[in-house]
Amino acid sequence: QVQLVESGGGSVQAGGSLRLSCAVSGHIAETYTMAWFRHTPEKEREFVAAIRWTEGGTYYGDAVQGRFTISRDTTTNTVALQMNSLKPEDTAVYYCAAALGVWSFRPRMYDDWGQGTQVTVSS
Repeated sequence: QVQLVESGGGSVQAGGSLRLSCAVSGHIAETYTMAWFRHTPEKEREFVAAIRWTEGGTYYGDAVQGRFTISRDTTTNTVALQMNSLKPEDTAVYYCAAALGVWSFRPRMYDDWGQGTQVTVSS
């Protein structure tokens, strides 16, 4: 089990950028997958991006492909999400999540979650 704390949310105009960070603590096994999801009241929790903790392989949701970049720093135990060319439809609460031993875009496969950080994009 790991503990996750997100930061970096805020308000930005369409076309702008934000960088989210997730501080990871606890025992981080080599087989962890770290991911970002987002949620609005109108939608189910949506997969944004995932990264393999050890090898760094990444995977993105279709809605953010080419605009968002997920990365991790194994020395500081942080996971970042660089969000560029933001759109109003990117407005959501963004969650950092961790899954042990799986590579998945399904929220139910993730065991540990942060508290979320709000991102608001105005037109």
